[in-house]
Amino acid sequence: MFDRLPPLQTLRAFEAAARLLSMTRAAEELHLTHGAVSRHIRTLEDDLGCQLFLRLTRRIVLTEAGAEFHAVVARLLGELAGEAQRLRGDDTGKRLTVSTSVSFASKWLAPRLGRLRASCHPFDVHMDVTDVNVDLRLGHVDAAIRYGFGRYPNAMAERILEETVTPVCSPDYISRCGGLEQPAQLLRAHLLHEVGMMANWAQWLALAGLDKKRPPNGPSYSHGSMAVEAAIRGEGVALARSTLVADDIAAGRLIAPYSALRLKAERGYDLVYRVGERDHPKVVALRNWLTTEIQAFTSEADA
Repeated sequence: MFDRLPPLQTLRAFEAAARLLSMTRAAEELHLTHGAVSRHIRTLEDDLGCQLFLRLTRRIVLTEAGAEFHAVVARLLGELAGEAQRLRGDDTGKRLTVSTSVSFASKWLAPRLGRLRASCHPFDVHMDVTDVNVDLRLGHVDAAIRYGFGRYPNAMAERILEETVTPVCSPDYISRCGGLEQPAQLLRAHLLHEVGMMANWAQWLALAGLDKKRPPNGPSYSHGSMAVEAAIRGEGVALARSTLVADDIAAGRLIAPYSALRLKAERGYDLVYRVGERDHPKVVALRNWLTTEIQAFTSEADA
């Protein structure tokens, strides 16, 4: 089976480009040329027999297959790097390992990772990307950023960020569907769903005064980030979480046609750490950075 694995350099190039949504920035991170990153990704696509990115004017977006593959590649490369570092006998006291979910990592944390690493110096920051709530008592992870209700067994948690949900779509989709001036027009649109999201389309339509209307069926995605990527590609309207789409709205990749109608999400983001380690230097460094970064983020989103 292992002889069918893609070359490691193609996986590294793909992971960086998918996380940063930029081949230029991936090339800078990997100390390669733009052309080398592009060739690695083409080689990987040829090997897999599917397209991982859509190459648009001045930007790239993940295909549905690309988003699914990136979640797996990011997790496995992270685990491999962590285990290699452990075997090398590196000083774990200088390593800050943060666990977080796939969607939060790809849509919010990855573009800010450079600032996190700079702020938390002298700790060497590593990410553990997984949707499984890791057991902090095992010692492999120093802290976690989790999307939940604020209750985690055998751990302490601080709420750091609340969320709302609102419909978003690409400018191109609005043009193609003839405009979305009124919420009732969504009943004729192609709606994108996130599996397991409690603040769902039925609840949002009720908030918009359409409580007697059933939301149209549409594709469902296991990760909120995948629904967002589908919306960016112009495949429909996603009911998206505010944290996952703020940067895309600011960049013009997405539009929130009813931004005043926001449904509060039942869950939010928590900083989670081991009992008794509230004032541990690693936790303090991560908390301080999150506080500063989230203050700036919420101010920009409100503006």
